[in-house]
Amino acid sequence: QVQLVESGGGLVQAGGSLRLSCAASGRTFPTYAMGWFRQAPGKEREFAAAVTWSGGRTYYADSVKGRFTISRDNAKNTMYLQMNSLKPEDTAVYYCARAKSPISTAQAMGVMKQYDYWGQGTQVTVSS
Repeated sequence: QVQLVESGGGLVQAGGSLRLSCAASGRTFPTYAMGWFRQAPGKEREFAAAVTWSGGRTYYADSVKGRFTISRDNAKNTMYLQMNSLKPEDTAVYYCARAKSPISTAQAMGVMKQYDYWGQGTQVTVSS
């Protein structure tokens, strides 16, 4: 079993920044890709960003590209999402997740069903 715990969410004004963290614990640190997904009120959960196990490749949804940066530190068993130039439409619960197989393509890493372990989520609220 792998446990994922997100932190770093909060309330920020438009144009501000937040850094989310996802700490992993359990049997072993995930050696697979990991991702961030988000769910706004009344909407379906959607892909935001993903990173391969080595950190060598990253993928982003068009809505966050150029503003968000995903990274991971395998030595610390932690993944991050640096969010800059936040907009009110970024308001959502942000979830981290670990892939269930060694996927590495953008197409696969953006699909929720490719992930088997999920955190409980952290709320990000951006005021206008």
